[in-house]
Amino acid sequence: MIAVVKQTTTSEQLDHLVRWIEGKGLKVNISQGENELIIGLIGDTSQIDPFLLESMDIVERVQRISEPFKKANRKFHPEDTVVDLGHGVKIGGGHFQVMAGPCSVEGDNLFAIARAVKKSGATILRGGAFKPRTSPYSYQGMGARGLDLLREAADELDMPIVTEIMDPRDVDLFLDRHIEMFQIGARNAQNFPLLKEVGKTKTPVLLKRGIAGTIDELLMAAEYIMSEGNPNVVLCERGIRTFETRTRNTFDVNAIPVLHYLSHLPVVGDPSHATGYTRYVRPIAYAATAAGADGLEIEVHDCPSRAWSDGAQALTPEMFDDAMRRIRLIREAVTAQNDVDGEADR
Repeated sequence: MIAVVKQTTTSEQLDHLVRWIEGKGLKVNISQGENELIIGLIGDTSQIDPFLLESMDIVERVQRISEPFKKANRKFHPEDTVVDLGHGVKIGGGHFQVMAGPCSVEGDNLFAIARAVKKSGATILRGGAFKPRTSPYSYQGMGARGLDLLREAADELDMPIVTEIMDPRDVDLFLDRHIEMFQIGARNAQNFPLLKEVGKTKTPVLLKRGIAGTIDELLMAAEYIMSEGNPNVVLCERGIRTFETRTRNTFDVNAIPVLHYLSHLPVVGDPSHATGYTRYVRPIAYAATAAGADGLEIEVHDCPSRAWSDGAQALTPEMFDDAMRRIRLIREAVTAQNDVDGEADR
Protein backbone atom coordinates (compact mmCIF):
# COMPACT_ATOMS: atom_id res chain seq x y z
CA MET A 1 0.00 0.00 0.00
CA ILE A 2 1.18 3.56 -0.71
CA ALA A 3 -0.09 6.90 0.51
CA VAL A 4 0.57 9.99 -1.58
CA VAL A 5 1.02 12.96 0.75
CA LYS A 6 -0.07 16.50 -0.09
CA GLN A 7 2.67 18.97 -0.96
CA THR A 8 1.47 21.32 1.78
CA THR A 9 2.28 18.78 4.51
CA THR A 10 4.62 19.99 7.24
CA SER A 11 7.45 17.87 8.64
CA GLU A 12 5.62 17.64 11.96
CA GLN A 13 2.47 16.31 10.27
CA LEU A 14 4.53 13.80 8.29
CA ASP A 15 6.32 12.58 11.43
CA HIS A 16 2.97 12.15 13.18
CA LEU A 17 1.60 10.08 10.29
CA VAL A 18 4.73 7.91 10.15
CA ARG A 19 4.55 7.21 13.89
CA TRP A 20 0.87 6.28 13.56
CA ILE A 21 1.63 3.81 10.75
CA GLU A 22 4.59 2.29 12.59
CA GLY A 23 2.36 1.95 15.64
CA LYS A 24 0.25 -0.44 13.57
CA GLY A 25 3.30 -2.71 13.19
CA LEU A 26 4.26 -1.70 9.65
CA LYS A 27 7.53 -0.45 8.23
CA VAL A 28 7.59 2.84 6.32
CA ASN A 29 9.50 3.76 3.17
CA ILE A 30 9.45 7.48 2.25
CA SER A 31 10.22 8.53 -1.32
CA GLN A 32 10.47 12.19 -2.27
CA GLY A 33 9.79 12.56 -5.97
CA GLU A 34 9.91 15.68 -8.11
CA ASN A 35 6.17 16.28 -7.75
CA GLU A 36 5.00 13.86 -5.05
CA LEU A 37 5.92 12.60 -1.59
CA ILE A 38 5.07 8.92 -1.29
CA ILE A 39 4.87 6.84 1.85
CA GLY A 40 5.19 3.11 1.27
CA LEU A 41 3.58 0.84 3.86
CA ILE A 42 5.40 -2.48 4.15
CA GLY A 43 4.03 -5.42 6.12
CA ASP A 44 0.57 -6.70 6.93
CA THR A 45 -1.43 -3.77 5.55
CA SER A 46 -4.68 -5.41 6.61
CA GLN A 47 -4.03 -3.58 9.90
CA ILE A 48 -4.70 -0.28 8.09
CA ASP A 49 -8.11 0.87 6.91
CA PRO A 50 -7.34 2.54 3.54
CA PHE A 51 -10.48 4.67 3.79
CA LEU A 52 -9.41 5.97 7.20
CA LEU A 53 -5.93 6.71 5.88
CA GLU A 54 -7.30 8.52 2.83
CA SER A 55 -9.60 10.61 5.02
CA MET A 56 -6.63 12.20 6.78
CA ASP A 57 -6.08 15.85 5.87
CA ILE A 58 -2.51 15.42 4.62
CA VAL A 59 -3.18 12.34 2.45
CA GLU A 60 -3.93 12.93 -1.24
CA ARG A 61 -4.78 9.32 -2.14
CA VAL A 62 -4.13 5.71 -1.15
CA GLN A 63 -3.30 2.87 -3.52
CA ARG A 64 -2.88 -0.84 -2.87
CA ILE A 65 0.18 -2.55 -4.34
CA SER A 66 -0.33 -6.18 -5.32
CA GLU A 67 3.28 -6.98 -6.27
CA PRO A 68 5.38 -8.59 -3.51
CA PHE A 69 8.39 -6.41 -4.30
CA LYS A 70 7.87 -3.09 -2.58
CA LYS A 71 11.16 -1.19 -2.32
CA ALA A 72 12.07 -2.02 -5.93
CA ASN A 73 8.59 -1.06 -7.16
CA ARG A 74 8.20 2.07 -9.27
CA LYS A 75 4.85 2.74 -7.59
CA PHE A 76 6.72 3.24 -4.32
CA HIS A 77 9.43 5.32 -5.99
CA PRO A 78 8.23 6.96 -9.24
CA GLU A 79 11.53 8.71 -10.01
CA ASP A 80 14.39 6.76 -11.61
CA THR A 81 17.06 5.74 -9.14
CA VAL A 82 20.56 6.98 -9.96
CA VAL A 83 23.37 4.81 -8.55
CA ASP A 84 26.62 6.68 -7.88
CA LEU A 85 29.85 4.65 -8.14
CA GLY A 86 32.14 7.59 -7.48
CA HIS A 87 34.81 8.77 -9.93
CA GLY A 88 32.07 10.85 -11.59
CA VAL A 89 30.28 7.68 -12.76
CA LYS A 90 26.50 7.35 -12.28
CA ILE A 91 24.06 4.80 -13.69
CA GLY A 92 20.34 5.43 -14.29
CA GLY A 93 18.17 8.48 -14.74
CA GLY A 94 19.71 9.25 -18.13
CA HIS A 95 23.27 8.28 -17.15
CA PHE A 96 24.54 5.51 -19.48
CA GLN A 97 27.71 3.58 -18.62
CA VAL A 98 29.69 0.73 -20.16
CA MET A 99 31.50 -1.86 -18.02
CA ALA A 100 34.29 -3.60 -19.90
CA GLY A 101 37.28 -5.82 -19.29
CA PRO A 102 38.27 -9.49 -19.27
CA CYS A 103 36.05 -12.28 -18.01
CA SER A 104 38.70 -13.22 -15.47
CA VAL A 105 41.77 -11.44 -14.16
CA GLU A 106 44.83 -13.29 -15.45
CA GLY A 107 47.77 -11.04 -14.64
CA ASP A 108 49.48 -7.94 -15.95
CA ASN A 109 47.64 -8.06 -19.29
CA LEU A 110 44.75 -6.55 -17.32
CA PHE A 111 46.47 -3.16 -17.45
CA ALA A 112 46.70 -3.09 -21.26
CA ILE A 113 43.06 -4.20 -21.58
CA ALA A 114 41.92 -1.60 -19.04
CA ARG A 115 43.75 1.21 -20.85
CA ALA A 116 42.26 0.12 -24.18
CA VAL A 117 38.64 -0.03 -22.99
CA LYS A 118 38.90 3.30 -21.21
CA LYS A 119 40.32 4.91 -24.35
CA SER A 120 37.31 3.60 -26.29
CA GLY A 121 34.85 5.06 -23.80
CA ALA A 122 34.26 2.43 -21.10
CA THR A 123 33.74 4.01 -17.70
CA ILE A 124 33.76 0.97 -15.37
CA LEU A 125 36.43 -1.77 -15.25
CA ARG A 126 35.06 -5.30 -15.06
CA GLY A 127 36.99 -8.48 -14.34
CA GLY A 128 36.54 -11.62 -12.28
CA ALA A 129 38.82 -12.43 -9.37
CA PHE A 130 36.46 -15.16 -8.14
CA LYS A 131 34.88 -17.28 -10.87
CA PRO A 132 31.86 -19.58 -10.42
CA ARG A 133 32.30 -22.41 -12.93
CA THR A 134 30.10 -25.35 -13.84
CA SER A 135 33.07 -27.72 -13.60
CA PRO A 136 35.13 -27.84 -10.39
CA TYR A 137 38.19 -28.43 -12.58
CA SER A 138 37.84 -25.18 -14.53
CA TYR A 139 39.79 -22.04 -13.65
CA GLN A 140 38.29 -20.53 -10.49
CA GLY A 141 40.01 -17.13 -10.50
CA MET A 142 43.01 -15.56 -8.76
CA GLY A 143 41.09 -14.64 -5.62
CA ALA A 144 42.44 -11.81 -3.46
CA ARG A 145 45.42 -11.28 -5.78
CA GLY A 146 42.98 -10.64 -8.62
CA LEU A 147 41.20 -7.98 -6.55
CA ASP A 148 44.55 -6.30 -5.91
CA LEU A 149 45.32 -6.20 -9.65
CA LEU A 150 41.88 -4.76 -10.39
CA ARG A 151 42.40 -2.10 -7.73
CA GLU A 152 45.80 -1.17 -9.12
CA ALA A 153 44.57 -0.93 -12.73
CA ALA A 154 41.44 1.01 -11.79
CA ASP A 155 43.38 3.46 -9.63
CA GLU A 156 45.77 4.16 -12.49
CA LEU A 157 42.82 5.04 -14.75
CA ASP A 158 40.50 6.59 -12.12
CA MET A 159 37.77 4.05 -12.87
CA PRO A 160 35.36 2.23 -10.54
CA ILE A 161 35.45 -1.58 -10.44
CA VAL A 162 32.66 -4.13 -10.80
CA THR A 163 33.64 -7.68 -9.87
CA GLU A 164 31.80 -10.79 -8.76
CA ILE A 165 31.40 -11.82 -5.14
CA MET A 166 30.36 -15.41 -4.43
CA ASP A 167 30.57 -15.85 -0.66
CA PRO A 168 29.06 -13.75 2.15
CA ARG A 169 32.32 -14.25 4.05
CA ASP A 170 34.20 -12.26 1.39
CA VAL A 171 32.29 -8.98 1.87
CA ASP A 172 34.96 -7.51 4.15
CA LEU A 173 37.68 -8.59 1.70
CA PHE A 174 35.96 -6.57 -1.03
CA LEU A 175 35.28 -3.60 1.25
CA ASP A 176 38.91 -3.50 2.40
CA ARG A 177 39.95 -3.04 -1.24
CA HIS A 178 37.29 -0.37 -1.80
CA ILE A 179 35.59 -2.31 -4.61
CA GLU A 180 32.99 0.13 -5.92
CA MET A 181 30.43 -2.41 -7.12
CA PHE A 182 29.63 -5.98 -6.09
CA GLN A 183 28.47 -8.22 -8.92
CA ILE A 184 26.01 -10.98 -8.02
CA GLY A 185 26.21 -13.50 -10.83
CA ALA A 186 23.40 -15.54 -12.34
CA ARG A 187 24.29 -18.62 -10.30
CA ASN A 188 23.94 -16.62 -7.08
CA ALA A 189 20.82 -14.65 -8.01
CA GLN A 190 18.91 -16.56 -5.32
CA ASN A 191 21.75 -17.03 -2.84
CA PHE A 192 19.73 -15.29 -0.16
CA PRO A 193 22.44 -15.15 2.54
CA LEU A 194 24.74 -13.42 0.03
CA LEU A 195 22.01 -11.01 -1.08
CA LYS A 196 21.29 -10.08 2.53
CA GLU A 197 24.97 -9.62 3.37
CA VAL A 198 25.67 -7.20 0.51
CA GLY A 199 22.40 -5.52 1.46
CA LYS A 200 23.90 -4.61 4.82
CA THR A 201 26.46 -2.43 3.03
CA LYS A 202 25.87 0.72 0.99
CA THR A 203 28.11 -0.54 -1.83
CA PRO A 204 26.32 -0.60 -5.21
CA VAL A 205 25.31 -4.05 -6.46
CA LEU A 206 25.04 -5.28 -10.05
CA LEU A 207 22.41 -8.01 -9.76
CA LYS A 208 22.23 -10.44 -12.67
CA ARG A 209 19.11 -12.33 -13.63
CA GLY A 210 19.21 -16.02 -12.75
CA ILE A 211 19.91 -18.63 -15.40
CA ALA A 212 16.20 -19.46 -15.67
CA GLY A 213 14.86 -16.67 -13.50
CA THR A 214 11.68 -14.77 -14.20
CA ILE A 215 11.49 -10.99 -14.11
CA ASP A 216 9.60 -11.15 -10.81
CA GLU A 217 12.28 -13.41 -9.31
CA LEU A 218 14.93 -10.88 -10.32
CA LEU A 219 12.97 -8.08 -8.65
CA MET A 220 12.46 -10.17 -5.51
CA ALA A 221 16.22 -10.78 -5.38
CA ALA A 222 16.69 -7.01 -5.54
CA GLU A 223 14.14 -6.73 -2.73
CA TYR A 224 16.33 -8.95 -0.53
CA ILE A 225 19.22 -6.51 -0.96
CA MET A 226 17.12 -3.40 -0.51
CA SER A 227 15.25 -4.76 2.51
CA GLU A 228 18.57 -4.82 4.38
CA GLY A 229 19.07 -1.10 3.76
CA ASN A 230 21.07 -0.92 0.52
CA PRO A 231 19.14 1.01 -2.16
CA ASN A 232 22.01 0.98 -4.69
CA VAL A 233 20.96 -1.89 -6.93
CA VAL A 234 21.43 -2.14 -10.70
CA LEU A 235 19.54 -4.92 -12.50
CA CYS A 236 21.22 -6.88 -15.28
CA GLU A 237 19.58 -8.82 -18.11
CA ARG A 238 22.16 -11.42 -19.20
CA GLY A 239 20.05 -13.94 -21.06
CA ILE A 240 18.07 -16.91 -19.78
CA ARG A 241 18.17 -20.62 -20.50
CA THR A 242 15.61 -21.73 -23.08
CA PHE A 243 15.22 -24.66 -25.47
CA GLU A 244 17.42 -22.82 -28.01
CA THR A 245 20.97 -24.20 -28.28
CA ARG A 246 22.50 -22.01 -30.97
CA THR A 247 23.55 -19.42 -28.40
CA ARG A 248 24.75 -19.73 -24.81
CA ASN A 249 21.52 -18.16 -23.53
CA THR A 250 18.55 -16.28 -24.99
CA PHE A 251 18.81 -12.52 -24.48
CA ASP A 252 15.42 -11.24 -23.30
CA VAL A 253 15.30 -7.76 -24.79
CA ASN A 254 11.68 -7.54 -23.56
CA ALA A 255 13.00 -7.49 -20.01
CA ILE A 256 14.58 -4.05 -20.39
CA PRO A 257 11.38 -2.01 -20.96
CA VAL A 258 9.40 -4.31 -18.63
CA LEU A 259 11.86 -3.76 -15.79
CA HIS A 260 11.81 -0.01 -16.41
CA TYR A 261 8.01 -0.10 -16.22
CA LEU A 262 7.90 -2.14 -13.01
CA SER A 263 10.91 -0.74 -11.19
CA HIS A 264 12.81 2.51 -10.66
CA LEU A 265 16.15 0.68 -10.58
CA PRO A 266 18.67 1.06 -13.44
CA VAL A 267 18.84 -1.78 -15.97
CA VAL A 268 21.94 -2.87 -17.91
CA GLY A 269 22.44 -5.55 -20.55
CA ASP A 270 25.17 -8.19 -20.73
CA PRO A 271 25.42 -9.30 -24.36
CA SER A 272 28.56 -11.40 -23.75
CA HIS A 273 27.01 -14.00 -21.44
CA ALA A 274 23.72 -13.76 -23.30
CA THR A 275 25.16 -14.98 -26.59
CA GLY A 276 28.39 -16.80 -25.79
CA TYR A 277 29.89 -16.00 -29.20
CA THR A 278 31.94 -12.99 -30.21
CA ARG A 279 30.08 -12.61 -33.51
CA TYR A 280 26.75 -12.00 -31.74
CA VAL A 281 27.89 -9.72 -28.93
CA ARG A 282 27.83 -6.45 -30.82
CA PRO A 283 24.35 -6.81 -32.42
CA ILE A 284 22.84 -7.67 -29.01
CA ALA A 285 24.67 -4.74 -27.41
CA TYR A 286 23.07 -2.46 -30.00
CA ALA A 287 19.63 -3.99 -29.40
CA ALA A 288 19.91 -3.50 -25.63
CA THR A 289 20.98 0.12 -26.13
CA ALA A 290 18.07 0.82 -28.47
CA ALA A 291 15.66 -0.82 -25.99
CA GLY A 292 16.61 1.76 -23.37
CA ALA A 293 19.25 0.03 -21.25
CA ASP A 294 21.09 2.26 -18.78
CA GLY A 295 24.36 0.55 -19.57
CA LEU A 296 26.17 -2.51 -20.89
CA GLU A 297 28.64 -5.05 -19.54
CA ILE A 298 30.96 -6.37 -22.25
CA GLU A 299 33.89 -8.77 -22.08
CA VAL A 300 37.09 -7.62 -23.79
CA HIS A 301 40.39 -9.49 -24.05
CA ASP A 302 43.63 -8.64 -25.85
CA CYS A 303 43.92 -12.23 -27.17
CA PRO A 304 40.60 -14.10 -26.82
CA SER A 305 42.00 -17.38 -28.12
CA ARG A 306 44.34 -17.49 -25.11
CA ALA A 307 41.87 -16.27 -22.47
CA TRP A 308 41.68 -18.39 -19.32
CA SER A 309 37.87 -18.29 -19.38
CA ASP A 310 35.12 -17.41 -21.87
CA GLY A 311 37.42 -16.37 -24.70
CA ALA A 312 34.77 -17.46 -27.23
CA GLN A 313 32.58 -14.47 -26.30
CA ALA A 314 35.22 -11.77 -25.80
CA LEU A 315 35.71 -8.83 -28.12
CA THR A 316 39.19 -7.66 -29.04
CA PRO A 317 40.00 -4.04 -28.16
CA GLU A 318 39.57 -3.12 -31.82
CA MET A 319 36.13 -4.72 -31.98
CA PHE A 320 35.16 -2.99 -28.76
CA ASP A 321 36.26 0.38 -30.09
CA ASP A 322 34.06 -0.06 -33.18
CA ALA A 323 31.16 -1.20 -30.99
CA MET A 324 31.46 1.87 -28.77
CA ARG A 325 31.30 4.16 -31.80
CA ARG A 326 28.04 2.54 -32.92
CA ILE A 327 26.61 2.49 -29.39
CA ARG A 328 27.15 6.25 -29.15
CA LEU A 329 25.25 6.74 -32.41
CA ILE A 330 22.34 4.61 -31.17
CA ARG A 331 22.29 6.48 -27.86
CA GLU A 332 22.11 9.80 -29.72
CA ALA A 333 19.16 8.55 -31.77
CA VAL A 334 17.31 7.14 -28.74
CA THR A 335 17.90 10.31 -26.72
CA ALA A 336 16.73 12.52 -29.57
CA GLN A 337 13.54 10.46 -29.95
CA ASN A 338 12.89 10.64 -26.21
CA ASP A 339 13.15 14.42 -26.40
CA VAL A 340 10.63 14.47 -29.26
CA ASP A 341 8.26 12.20 -27.32
CA GLY A 342 8.60 14.42 -24.26
CA GLU A 343 7.68 17.51 -26.23
CA ALA A 344 4.66 15.71 -27.70
CA ASP A 345 3.48 14.70 -24.21
CA ARG A 346 3.68 18.30 -23.04
